[in-house]
Amino acid sequence: MNRALPAVRLRVPTDEDAVAWHRAFDHPDVMEFHGGRSAELSVYEELTARQRRHDAERGFCLWTMLDDTDRVIGFTGAQPWPQDWGPKGEIEIGWRLGREFWGQGYATAAAEATLERVRAAGVPSVVAMVLAGNTRSIAVTRRLGMKLEEVFTTPSRAEEGHCYRLVL
Repeated sequence: MNRALPAVRLRVPTDEDAVAWHRAFDHPDVMEFHGGRSAELSVYEELTARQRRHDAERGFCLWTMLDDTDRVIGFTGAQPWPQDWGPKGEIEIGWRLGREFWGQGYATAAAEATLERVRAAGVPSVVAMVLAGNTRSIAVTRRLGMKLEEVFTTPSRAEEGHCYRLVL
């Protein structure tokens, strides 16, 4: 049974969104697959600044995700794969939500909007790099129609990861 997805709005992150992201992601469940512990505010300040540059240069970025009351609930979007390993030169889509917003369809709704935007920007395909234990994100990749392309071991943490791909 398919249920209707919630309304989400995406915007280029502001300086203030660094604080909102820091607050929204300050939960061990949220950070389980992102280093295991909360990041410092400075990490989000740099990340939001980098995303504004990506949007200006490429027409896409990791956008701030807002619910229908304009509350910041996370981010979603696309950016060049930032590592020296894996799909270098590829555009990766991703999402992260505050814990209280899990299981409501926000990640899927926002990822679908992301696909529309990157397709409009001329991106021919996207990847999603997901740790094998992150079943929630794997479920989102499947709802988007992405296909498992590669299973690998992450160099930094020696964990199993999956590379999903979708041709746009």
